[in-house]
Amino acid sequence: MEEFDFLVIGSGSGLDVANVAVNQGQSVAIVEKGPLGGTCLNRGCIPSKHLLYHADVLETIERASAFNIETTVESVDFSTIVREVNEEVSEDSASIRRGLESSSQHELYDGEARFVDERTVEISGGDDDGTRLRAETVLIAAGSRPGIPNIDGIDDVSYLTSTEALQLETPPEHLVIVGGGYIAAELAHFFGTFGSEVTIVGRRPTLLPEADDEVGQAFTDRYADRFTVHTGHAATTVSQNGNEISVEARPYEYGDDPGLVDGEDAVTAIGDELLVAAGRVSNADTLNLDATSVQTDDRGFIETDEYLRTDAEGVWALGDIVGEYLLKHNANHEARAVIRNLFGEELEPVDYSAMPSAVFASPEVAGVGAREQDLRDADEEYATNTYRYEETARGDAMKAKGLVKVLIDLDGEIRGCHIIGPDASTLIQEVVVAMEAGSGTVQDIRDAVHIHPALPEVVQRAFSGQFSRGGGHEHHH
Repeated sequence: MEEFDFLVIGSGSGLDVANVAVNQGQSVAIVEKGPLGGTCLNRGCIPSKHLLYHADVLETIERASAFNIETTVESVDFSTIVREVNEEVSEDSASIRRGLESSSQHELYDGEARFVDERTVEISGGDDDGTRLRAETVLIAAGSRPGIPNIDGIDDVSYLTSTEALQLETPPEHLVIVGGGYIAAELAHFFGTFGSEVTIVGRRPTLLPEADDEVGQAFTDRYADRFTVHTGHAATTVSQNGNEISVEARPYEYGDDPGLVDGEDAVTAIGDELLVAAGRVSNADTLNLDATSVQTDDRGFIETDEYLRTDAEGVWALGDIVGEYLLKHNANHEARAVIRNLFGEELEPVDYSAMPSAVFASPEVAGVGAREQDLRDADEEYATNTYRYEETARGDAMKAKGLVKVLIDLDGEIRGCHIIGPDASTLIQEVVVAMEAGSGTVQDIRDAVHIHPALPEVVQRAFSGQFSRGGGHEHHH
């Protein structure tokens, strides 16, 4: 049995806490079964956004004729694009490993951690199979993995998850995607831009079900122009014949009693690759938590209090495995909270009030705060206003399509903001700052001078126009 002050399971954002523990003079153990750096670096946001930027460049060239610039693309070296991105990721991961291995205060263990009691784990698989570690404080930051839905025949066909899709060295001729969230949307844009035909099958009535309804609908309409989109359909059966994979999907209804719609015709999608992008599941089930008093919720994510402590004394959790927001910037935000709560003077709850998210597709989508459907469901009074990109000078010059939608309460406090259009992920930032560091009211954005004619004017104008009451009553603020 090896004893430590601090043990972290997973090498994503949990490393931020481990590094502070080391600076506090603690002995630190890290258990990781894969490459260092976690999902974001190795098989998530970093490789995907690198690859997506290549798609954005190609799309820009292809749109040049709209600006009376005639172009032809001579060639696209797709395999080199993918290889270079994956090599860069491997190098970054290796450099984290070198840093930890050269440190006298970090001990790195290779394998999967399983609890044997409250703060003792045994490592299985990997180089350190069978080793037992015990620590005063344990941080569970073991992340999530792609979820595989229960579809007839799924175990008998070869399918991709996002992990494998990011390493494909040739674009599929016809990619069928099961799932309609941001991973499906981003990978459809990537492969579609590089020449794949794409069919998307999603259960929800629109793509991007996490988005504000109006934005999700606008996004779905744009994607329906680019791809074959079957929203409101659940994949029920998949089968493979040689290189051909076919997916049968039946109409699916959400509501009080969600399920397949009887008597409606199924659709069949046929492609040479199948991508399953149907959400992510917690890795908590790999940890043998039954040996501890750590609790999980009905979806399998670890239960914590508002300070990120689990039900087991001395055991904390953060990141995807907690299931609050499955986003890297959220895991980093939670890591800062755990650092404050472990090493600071007093406990402070995690503040999730202005947690933004973005989808790096085309069009880009970003949002922060409440969605209109949340305010309606909670029966809250609110007012809303939207402004279109094309009505600003810069948006018009860009021939940009899109909108900024603002939701406020009747005192002018910002409740949410949702954007679809170019640079949405950048434009949302001033709203996050206003909500988090400013007064959190429309005044923050209205009073700040915005450069004319830069794109942030679309945000300024969305906050400055005439708002309508959530119930449809005109309301001058």
